[in-house]
Amino acid sequence: MENENKTPKRKHDAYFRWLFADTAHVRYLLELARKINYDVDTFLNQVNLDTLMRIPDSYSEVDDTGEADLAFRVNVSTGAPILVGILLEHKSGRDPTIFDQISKYIHSVMKIQDKSRIFSGIPTMAIIFYNGRDNWNPLKILEKAYPEYFRGKVLPFQCTFVNMADIPDNDCLACEDTATGMGIIALKYAFNKDKLLELLPQFCKFLDKMPRNEASCLLEKTSIYLVEYLGKDFLKELNMAFVSIGQKYGFVSIGDYFRQQMAEERQQLKKQFEEKLAEEHQKIKEAVEEKINTARKMVSDKKLTIEEASAYFKLSKEEIMEK
Repeated sequence: MENENKTPKRKHDAYFRWLFADTAHVRYLLELARKINYDVDTFLNQVNLDTLMRIPDSYSEVDDTGEADLAFRVNVSTGAPILVGILLEHKSGRDPTIFDQISKYIHSVMKIQDKSRIFSGIPTMAIIFYNGRDNWNPLKILEKAYPEYFRGKVLPFQCTFVNMADIPDNDCLACEDTATGMGIIALKYAFNKDKLLELLPQFCKFLDKMPRNEASCLLEKTSIYLVEYLGKDFLKELNMAFVSIGQKYGFVSIGDYFRQQMAEERQQLKKQFEEKLAEEHQKIKEAVEEKINTARKMVSDKKLTIEEASAYFKLSKEEIMEK
């Protein structure tokens, strides 16, 4: 049973990571989360999200933290040159090692290498985003046995838990960032076909206002993610739902975006093939010219007769003699 849960979790994580590796999307995600989570709201009041910056993966020395650890740095809201960290950890199923993973990642990544500092670490808020089937909150489980005094202090870092199921659908639909709103709906209802068919087509009017390549990429990534859980038949139903609502907003279906993207990819592949073919033809032409010049020189230097050069280089006498 444990093995059955691992593969879907990685695929959930990959979609979350793709979407929220972009700081613009992260800002909207945090703004939606603060509406339902006091800790996130309090934390965001103390930082300046205009300074949010992702910490590249290359900074991490951690090999086994999973695909969805996303680390960021942000300045405090006072304007002082002080940084704090934000770690987004996504889970789609119960994971008993979650806090060890987060702790290891924070210890590895959330540092400032400055000899003038008496401590290299930076205060970090770890936010667990969960979209699993089960009702699960690892923080409550962890703190359950501790007296009241230790609540909120059990971990050596700040940590809070956001169940994506608690983010209202209306907030997602009203989100100024279409990718974030649509992405949360996809994650929130990954196992609920009926809700997806009801809600996703409502993003049609917003998708049509996005740059075509961005809308196409969003639809492709979302569809690839959802088809893993709901199957290809669901994708057909979703396409039909987009048709019925999308006609009102000036485009036919989700398939339009895919067909356009595939046409562009085919054109790009054709161009690359033609460029490669031309490059190979040029190489062959240069090699033949070099061989002819070598044959002519050896005949000119009387090292070979024209008959011998013709046989050796597999060239006709006319090719060797022609100037």
